[in-house]
Amino acid sequence: MINYGLSDRVAIITGANNPQGIGAATALAFAREGAKVVLVFKKIPRAYDESKVGANGADRYFKANAGDAAQVESRLREMGADYLILEKDITREEDVLDIYAEAINKFGKVEILVNNAADGDMEGIDTIETITRAVIDDTFAVNVRGSIMMTRELIRHRGDYGRVINLSTDAAQVFAGQITYGASKATMEALTRSIALEAAPYGITVNCVAPGPTQTGWIDPALEQAVIPLIPMGKLISPEDIAETILFLASRQAKMITGQVIKVSGGKAL
Repeated sequence: MINYGLSDRVAIITGANNPQGIGAATALAFAREGAKVVLVFKKIPRAYDESKVGANGADRYFKANAGDAAQVESRLREMGADYLILEKDITREEDVLDIYAEAINKFGKVEILVNNAADGDMEGIDTIETITRAVIDDTFAVNVRGSIMMTRELIRHRGDYGRVINLSTDAAQVFAGQITYGASKATMEALTRSIALEAAPYGITVNCVAPGPTQTGWIDPALEQAVIPLIPMGKLISPEDIAETILFLASRQAKMITGQVIKVSGGKAL
């Protein structure tokens, strides 16, 4: 069994209220390794059909993201994890400052940041002919501005250990049909490389994980059948696949890996 050297490290993970999501899987993986975890989430209210939330699809996903982190907290409690859960909006600078203040007040430090929180159009208008200013502004506010401010604060509060792991998407460079979302993630890949160079003198690594189609409760059976032929390895990616990659990038073993974008996509969009 790998010892990642994460015992008693303190990690902030944003976007962690969906119990089937990458944020939740990452929080549980860090807790398993003995890290102290700070879960940050914002409720995103969207209409959903309660009668359909028992199966994977938009309704299950919308309900999960509209809720709190109670299910994730229950699992952390069962594990005996040391954790803090904060309902905050990372697009607001005052909330970003509060996140770090509360985390440091409880744990004394912050060493690892996983920028997982993301927003995007859910109404099918993220195309060049139908895009609106509101979608552009809301998407970039979370995916780019919020992640930059969260990273800035980790570097400002740096100690003798530092890891930043950003989340992109495997199709960031060419994402027709989701142009703003894709552009925001391509921006995060560029920022990963630039910030990695600035943070390197402090011993802080900055990397990016780009998931392929990942089952976070969103992909219904029809979409799954349409997507799987695009994945050379023939199956959907799981949140745990992403979490394990994030664990490695946060580990002591990855101390000389920085500025990298790693696709965890089963070969899709290479």
